[in-house]
Parts: sequence; structure tokens; C-alpha cells
Amino acid sequence: MQHEHIAQIHQVSKKFDENLALDQVSLDIRSGEVLGILGPNGAGKTTLINLMLGRMALTTGEVSIFGLKPGSIELKRQCGAMLQLSGLPDMSTVKEHIELFMSYYANPFAYQKIIDLAGLAGIEDQYSKTLSGGQKQRLLFALAICGNPKLLFLDEPSVGMDIETRKSLWHTINELKANGTSVILTTHYLEEADQLSDRIIMLNQGKIIHQGTPDEIKANINTKKIRFISSTPLAELMSIGDKLKITSSGKYYEIQSKDSSKILRKLFQVSDDIQDLTVTGAALEDAFIQLNQANPMKTNAAGEEL
Repeated sequence: MQHEHIAQIHQVSKKFDENLALDQVSLDIRSGEVLGILGPNGAGKTTLINLMLGRMALTTGEVSIFGLKPGSIELKRQCGAMLQLSGLPDMSTVKEHIELFMSYYANPFAYQKIIDLAGLAGIEDQYSKTLSGGQKQRLLFALAICGNPKLLFLDEPSVGMDIETRKSLWHTINELKANGTSVILTTHYLEEADQLSDRIIMLNQGKIIHQGTPDEIKANINTKKIRFISSTPLAELMSIGDKLKITSSGKYYEIQSKDSSKILRKLFQVSDDIQDLTVTGAALEDAFIQLNQANPMKTNAAGEEL
């Protein structure tokens, strides 16, 4: 299905003193999609989001969202944002926070819908200072969606959430997307990016090093993982190949290979008690590691990331 382009980022650069945080980045954002922005710490992800939100000024380049300039009041009314560094007044309740944010918008979601989407039922009368880390994240998410945004920025949204709450958040993000909301997502949980993203932009050293769907990015890694249980000593398994990398985790062995068929034939020759054997393709995490290893972060003399 073709999606309308709602935003264009063209040749955007951002410089802090002598540090070039973003270097001629160009991308588009489409309606009703989740765009994942991935990269190691210091790659420029948060800087890019801040430029799109109008929280920073461009050094060079152009950003247009819904035909509007970042920071304009017209654009703010159509966007929601959940950022990493966000504070909440301690002595306001969950309900008071949400009702205040609803008042900022002309056509906000209904109060109960916000509660349901963010999973805040039962804690509406609690003060924010009493909330757990995961509950605070859900409240910040609720505030980001109060205005029924057409474009939602989520910067590490599931930090501090348990697995059940994280999966619930994923469901809500997909529900918002199905109703036409576009989502810009940054996350260090690569499973999250894989599950949610329609497209992924990979940043490193302020540049886009790869982009595509999760499947397209994983297809660049032509290795497969062979995982199994065996009582055969590691030394005997290593005889399968001189340069073979075998790792163990608990009772499992794992082999990564570009020729899984050949490795499997040799594996059964040296071991006759292979159990619980699985062969899987590369995960997004494998692609992330390999692509970033090919583009290492630059450091100064003190070893600090530039």
C-alpha cells in the first residue's frame, strides 16, 4: 500500500562547536507508518528528533512536516512527543496531568480513551511521585497521545517497563498506526524495532548507514544460527572447521555460519546425540552489530565518543 509523504528531511546537518552530530541526513516520513531510527549512543538519533520538533535550530538543510516548519504552533498541535528526559510535577495526580494536557489541544482524545490506551486504569488518583518507573513511562506516553496526534515521536518509550507492559505498549502503537498516526520510534530494544517498524533508518556518526524494512536489513546478513544441545565436548565440535565460532549458553551450543547445510552435515558426523536443533536466519540485532562494526564511532584522545 502506498503511503502519503507527510514530512521531508533534506540534507540536514547539525553542528555543536566542532562536533558534527548530523551530517547531511535526508529521509522522508510517510502517513500511517512506524519509522524506526536506530544507532549506537551518540549516533545522532535524539538530535534528529529535536530538530524535527523544533527544539534545536538546524545548522544546514531543510525540514518540512505537513508543509510546516518545526516549532510552529500549527505543527505542535498535530504532534505528540515522549522524550527520554522528561520530568513530572510530584504533587499532581495522573488524572490532573492528563486533564491539563488535554486542555492544550482543540480535539484531544477522550479522557477514558487515553486511560485505556496507556493502561493507566486504577492509578488515576495516584500522585506522580508515587509511581513506579514503568508507570511513569505509561503516564508520559499518555501525555504524548493526549492531542490525538497525526505524528507521534517516541524516544525510548519502553525503558523501565516489564515485558507484559511493553507488549501492551506495542499493541497500542499498532492501534494508533492503524488509525492513521505516523510514529517515529527510537529504541535500544531491537526486538521492539523489529516488531513495530515498517521501515528502519540506521544512523552512525551522524550519517545514515543503511535503511529499509526490517526484513531487507536482516537480508544483508547472510549467516544463519544453528542452536542445539549435545554432550559432545567443545573440542570435538571445533573440529568441524578451523575458523568456526561456537559459543555456549547454559546447555545450548550456538554456531553462526554462512553455509549452514555444510555445517549441519559435519555436525552429525562428529556428534550422534544432537537434540533440540534449530536453524534460524539473522536477527535484527545481528544486522545492527555487523553494520555498526563496519562504521565504528570516532573517539577523541580520551576515548570519548565524538
